[in-house]
Amino acid sequence: MLTQQTNASPAPAAMRAPRTTDETGLPFLFLVELLSKVLFQRGQVRLPELASHLKLSVSVITPLVTHLRNEKLCEVTRSGSSGTDADLTYHLTDAGMQRAVAAIHRNAYAGPAPVPLAAYVAQMAVQSVRHLHVTRDAVRTAFHDVVASAQVLDQLGAAMNSGRAMFIYGLAGSGKTFLAERLCHLLHGAIAVPYAIMIDNEVVPFYDPVQHQPAAAAAPADDGGDLLRTLDARWVRGLQRPTALSGGELTLEMLDLRFDPNTRLYQAPPHLKANNGIFIIDDLGRQRCSPLELMNRWIVPMDRGVDYLSLHTGLVFQVPFDVVVVFSSNFLPERLSDGAFLRRLGYKIEVPPQTPAEYQQLFRQACAQYGIAFDAAAFDYLLSGLHARDETPLLACYPRDLIRQVRDLARYEDTPPVLNQRALDWAWHNYFAGAGARRVAAEQQKKDRERREQQPTPHNLGRLG
Repeated sequence: MLTQQTNASPAPAAMRAPRTTDETGLPFLFLVELLSKVLFQRGQVRLPELASHLKLSVSVITPLVTHLRNEKLCEVTRSGSSGTDADLTYHLTDAGMQRAVAAIHRNAYAGPAPVPLAAYVAQMAVQSVRHLHVTRDAVRTAFHDVVASAQVLDQLGAAMNSGRAMFIYGLAGSGKTFLAERLCHLLHGAIAVPYAIMIDNEVVPFYDPVQHQPAAAAAPADDGGDLLRTLDARWVRGLQRPTALSGGELTLEMLDLRFDPNTRLYQAPPHLKANNGIFIIDDLGRQRCSPLELMNRWIVPMDRGVDYLSLHTGLVFQVPFDVVVVFSSNFLPERLSDGAFLRRLGYKIEVPPQTPAEYQQLFRQACAQYGIAFDAAAFDYLLSGLHARDETPLLACYPRDLIRQVRDLARYEDTPPVLNQRALDWAWHNYFAGAGARRVAAEQQKKDRERREQQPTPHNLGRLG
C-alpha cells in the first residue's frame, strides 16, 4: 500500500507539456545547442520528427529553429506538396555544423530534452520509497511460493517499513540474494523518471530501459489517453520501482557520476538510477575495495537521505538518496565494519540453514521442476546418509543443484531420471568434490598425530619417570 500525499501543486511528471521555451525550465541557448546536435547527427529532419525526438512540442521547437535560421546556422527545404510546415525539412549549414561539433565536444548528449535537477528532486520526493507501508499479509502474498523461515520474512517486512538499510547474512547458498531480490514484490505504485537531467548546463542521461521496466499494473488514463498525450513527454511514466543489484564487480568509482572523455557522455551511478526502489549490494566483502571503504561511502547518504556527486567541471551537487539499501554477505556484520556503521544498519537479519521439513519442500519443488518423481526413501538417505555423514548444512541451493545432476546423468545414460541412492551418490560426489573424503582423511590424520604424541619417546620418558 502506498500512502497518498496531497500537494499544493502537481508533481513535475504530472504537469502538462511546456508550450514555450521558458516553461521547459531550460536555458534558451542550451535548447538551441541541443537542437543543433540532433540536426548534426540526423541530417535533414522534419519539424514533427524533431518534436518527437526531443519530447517537446512544436511550439517550443519553432523559436529554436527560427533562431538557428536567423544566425545562418540552419536552412529549410520543402520536401512535399501539401504546402504545410510538415513538408519542411531542416538541416545545418556549414557554420551550423561547426557550431554543433563544438557543442558535441563539450557534451555529446543529443537525446530527449532533459528536466531541471530541481524538477527531478521534487518528483523523487513525491514518489518516495519511504511512503510505502508493508504489512504481514503483503509479505505472505509476495513470498507465497518461497520456502523460508517465518521469522526471517517478518524481519524483512518490518525492515521495509523502517526506511533504513538492512544487512542480510548467512552461509553461501542459504538464499540471501534470492530473498533480497524478491523484496521488489513489496514495492507498489508506478513511478516516473526523466529521460535526462540537466545540472549546470551539463546533461546526465537517466532513463535506463534495462533498469526501468514498465509496471505490469500500469493502466491507461480514463480519458482514453488524451491526458497522457498532453503531459510533459520528457518523463517516462508507468514504471515499476527499480531493483538494482551489484556484486563483486562494484568499485568506489562506480558510485560516482562518471564522464567518459571519449564519448563525451555521463554515466549515472547505479544507486541514483535505483532511486524510489531497492539497491542490493551482494557478496559484501568480496569487492575490489575494502568493505570499510565501501561502507564509509554510504554513511552520509544512509544518515541524511542525500548523496553528493560532482560533474567533471568540479561542481558538486546534491541528489536524493531514496533507496532501500540491502547488504548481503557470507560474513558476520562485525567482521566487515565498525560500530559507527553497524549502528546505521537498522536490521541485521541472519538467513539460517533450512529445517528438514523446509528442505524436503524445496526438494519436492526441484523434483517437480525437472520432471523427476520424488522418492521418500532416497530423500531419507540424502539426509541421514550424506548430509549427516559429511556434516553438511541444509542450504536452500542444494536441492535444485543436486536434482539437476541427477537429470544430467539420466540424459547421459539415455534413461528416464530416477531418484535413488546411486543417482544421489553420483550427484553428491560431483557437487561437493570429495569433501566428505577429505574430512575423513583430516580426522584420521588428527588421530594419528594424537596417537604419536602419546607414544613414549626418549624426551617424554624422562618426564614420565
